[in-house]
Amino acid sequence: MGSLLIIIVIFAALVGTPLFAIIGGISMFFFSVFANVSISSTIVEMCRLPNAPGIIAIPLFIFTGYIFAESQASNRLIRMSNACLGWMPGGLAVVTLISCAVFTALTGASGITIVAIGGLLCPALLKDGYDQKFSLGVITSSGSLGLLFVPSLPIIIYGMIARTEITQLFIGGALPGILMLVLLGIYGVYYGIKHSIPTSRFSLKELGHALWEGKWELPLPFVIIGGIYGGIITVGEAASVAAVYALVSECLIYREIGFKKLLNITWDSMIMVGAILLILGTALGFTNFLVDQHVPQNIMEFIKGQISNKYVFLFVLNIFLLIVGCIMDIFSAIVVVVPLITPVALSYGIDPVHLGIIFLANLEIGYLTPPVGMNLFISSLRFNLPIIKLYKVIIPFLLILLLALIIITYWPPLSLFLLDLFNARAPLLEM
Repeated sequence: MGSLLIIIVIFAALVGTPLFAIIGGISMFFFSVFANVSISSTIVEMCRLPNAPGIIAIPLFIFTGYIFAESQASNRLIRMSNACLGWMPGGLAVVTLISCAVFTALTGASGITIVAIGGLLCPALLKDGYDQKFSLGVITSSGSLGLLFVPSLPIIIYGMIARTEITQLFIGGALPGILMLVLLGIYGVYYGIKHSIPTSRFSLKELGHALWEGKWELPLPFVIIGGIYGGIITVGEAASVAAVYALVSECLIYREIGFKKLLNITWDSMIMVGAILLILGTALGFTNFLVDQHVPQNIMEFIKGQISNKYVFLFVLNIFLLIVGCIMDIFSAIVVVVPLITPVALSYGIDPVHLGIIFLANLEIGYLTPPVGMNLFISSLRFNLPIIKLYKVIIPFLLILLLALIIITYWPPLSLFLLDLFNARAPLLEM
């Protein structure tokens, strides 16, 4: 029966069956056959979703991201970044990294970043003297850089599934995210010096014009980040502020989104919200079955029988998550894998916030990992290049990010320092 179920699931996935239908079907099947209870147990678990902590942030942040993606916000962001950093060696590469990281954090989707900002910056990089190899590498690798920054949607979903305080995860992800950004930035500066890439003169006038042009969008990240990190507003309240701010700035002040376009954005974003909530709801039912049947505990006992050392476990976990990250999208990986590994990792004494950052950093890198990293395919389609070519150009960037992952994994204070500094530690949420 187990083999037949695996074959059915694989076939369903290959023919394009929605993920929520696969997870929900498996959950109902397991409840009926193995737990001998009604299949309505899955539906009961789905009904708990509206009361889950932070649930309101999901539709609001998705809506905000769609608005920024459809406006000219990316152009203004690039101009501001270039005015600030274009004077330094490799300045445009650093501008690309920062712009993509901020845009990914705001939109919650690395694919959109590669298409929107990559399309603008790739010609600029080539024009400034960066070769095609480096230009494609820096754009492809920076597409997922914002996943550890506020208001990253994967962090919110991870917190809900793992029952870890979302605000703590946002605070914990700040320094690891900056580490990845800085290491790639250093490589960009090194490339600029080595290849004598020309720099632009710093112009206070241009900086002033760029800041003035983006003056209505500039305060938003500071309001959200400062509010969450300072404990002034919750994640849900931050999402409400972001949505209203985006509506006012892009629709009423800049007037780049008309009423008809706004209706289309609302329609498209809510379709995305519905898909994510369906996946989360069925995942809660599947998670409840796993807990009832003590599956995580059995896995924990098996792993502990094979691996007694915490650091060896972390090494194996990283390898496993990198594989997961390159064959599954981040939302699917969170809802399927997190309930299985969280109890095991906690049994080794790994801090739940540190575990969350390790998990998300791995999946962020998994987007770039050959042979099937999602961002490699998106970049291949966007720039009309064979994916084999992208395998080669991504290698130095992938190695740098793997170095950052090692530091994140084996130096927990990097993820926990700000939590202790802000005195923001709290027990795990009960859902």
